[in-house]
Amino acid sequence: MKFKFVLILIIGMVIGAFGVYLVVSKSQSKPEATASSAKQLYSCGMHPEVISDKPGDCPICGMKLTPIKGSAEGGKASAVKKEKGKILYWRAPMDPTEIYDKPGKSKMGMDLVPVYEGEEAGGAGSIKIDGAVQQNMNLRLAAVERRDISRVIRAYGKVTYAQNKEYSVNTKFNGWIEKLYVNTEGQRVRKGDPLLEIYSPELVSTQEEYLLAQKNYAEASRSELASVRQSAETMLAAAQKRLTFWDIPGDQISRLQNAKKVRRTILLRSPADGVVTHKAVVEGDKVIQGKDLFQIADLSTVWVEATVYESELPLLRKGQRAELELDYLQDADLAGKVDFIYPYLDQKARAANVRLVFNNPRGSLKPDMFATVRIYSKAASNALAIPTEAVIHSGARKIVFVAQDAGKFEPREVKLGTESNDGYVQVVSGLFDDERVVASGQFLLDSESQTREAIAKMRAAQMQKSSEPAAESKETHSQEMDMSDQNEHSQGDSNVDKAMKQADNDGHQHKDHEHGLYACSMHPDFITSDPDARCPECGMKLTPIAELGDKVKVDGTVFYTCPMHPDFVTTDPDGRCPECGMKLEKKVK
Repeated sequence: MKFKFVLILIIGMVIGAFGVYLVVSKSQSKPEATASSAKQLYSCGMHPEVISDKPGDCPICGMKLTPIKGSAEGGKASAVKKEKGKILYWRAPMDPTEIYDKPGKSKMGMDLVPVYEGEEAGGAGSIKIDGAVQQNMNLRLAAVERRDISRVIRAYGKVTYAQNKEYSVNTKFNGWIEKLYVNTEGQRVRKGDPLLEIYSPELVSTQEEYLLAQKNYAEASRSELASVRQSAETMLAAAQKRLTFWDIPGDQISRLQNAKKVRRTILLRSPADGVVTHKAVVEGDKVIQGKDLFQIADLSTVWVEATVYESELPLLRKGQRAELELDYLQDADLAGKVDFIYPYLDQKARAANVRLVFNNPRGSLKPDMFATVRIYSKAASNALAIPTEAVIHSGARKIVFVAQDAGKFEPREVKLGTESNDGYVQVVSGLFDDERVVASGQFLLDSESQTREAIAKMRAAQMQKSSEPAAESKETHSQEMDMSDQNEHSQGDSNVDKAMKQADNDGHQHKDHEHGLYACSMHPDFITSDPDARCPECGMKLTPIAELGDKVKVDGTVFYTCPMHPDFVTTDPDGRCPECGMKLEKKVK
């Protein structure tokens, strides 16, 4: 009975211990399963941007991938999908610099891609700078704001006569100058002032005809025949009209009518206020009809012909305000306006002339003066603008650095418009409201950004190159390389000498023979600088080529080397560097 009790007790203890073991092993298996679910990541020592979840070779250089420390512990956290934030802007899928503030189509017709908060500074060229470093670099930010863009165009001009206020004095009949009242050029005259007296036989005859017609009309007016009265009236009107067509003033015709006496000379008067700019006659000269006797210009209004560069023509509009600056009249307020923009350019200067109109009541502006003109132009209203100093001009591109959160700075290409005189420039595309750009110290950012962008482009090119399919066979690859390099290896054993010289310069020493090349005695076409290598055909140990003599043929042989260890040389195009495992490249002379 006692024996049965002891046996039952032992069996119970065994069952209890087994149950405890199952519970403990189950609880310990959970972290193991969790740990096993976290994947180990691998990266390339030469190209850290290459990350893989399994071991293998780098797709760029061919080196073996190494485990990333701590990646297994953080695998679970990295496996959690990051939630996307708000959309900052939209960009074209083929051109990251083509951005928009709303979805739609790009210039190529493709759907725009949203850029979320936190992703805007992740591209090539983007950088992140600590706050303390930003202060040391003296980085200064400026806001992208809305403002009116105004531009003052400075140009050089020349004062000229107003062509619509120039007058010419001439006659419509032949005659002789009897007396001149204006004898010098530059003399100021007023409208109606006498200029000269002229004698013309034709004019005398016309006066006599007029007086005769007037006398005939007076006699015929008493006739009872209406036809006689009408004929006399017609002759009088024709004589008077002839005097009028010859520009005889009305007061002189009235005087002739009242005095009933022919005058020998006729007085010509000034047609306008101004100055005599040209005098072509003297007393006693015979003049013919149509000949210019005087030229008079009204200088109360003058023109200024200014030369404006071709790039500034789109800013000009008729009626814009203009100011004139003279060297000897610093305090004078001479205001005018744009009157006309000539529709052609000067062929040599590649500039256009602009006509400005200025009032000249005191005569301070004299023709042929040179002056500086300021034309006030309003290029845009309520336009996006940034400080001019924030723009980096790099050839055809214009770059600004946009400040993001957490000390990130994104280089962005922008399209600019008109530059104002107060230090701002219009932004046509590339930026949005409420963004901030770097206005001081951006050249330091540009240097670092260009370096990173160049590295990213180089790595992308290398990855594209490494993704190309390899040659189908070793024989085909060797034949192609032999054909392309038969001129390159036409100087005997120059490749061997260069390889030995390269090994001497690098200071690398092998175990048995310093700086030597080795070949297989059975297959002398295989040459390498690795003394521990074996023949890929038969597996035999290699022999220094100096001991093989004429068995080694180096004419036309293509050699391959490691980019990181150029002292290693081989003829195997599919070989790898014995030190780093990198793929080999063709050795250049």
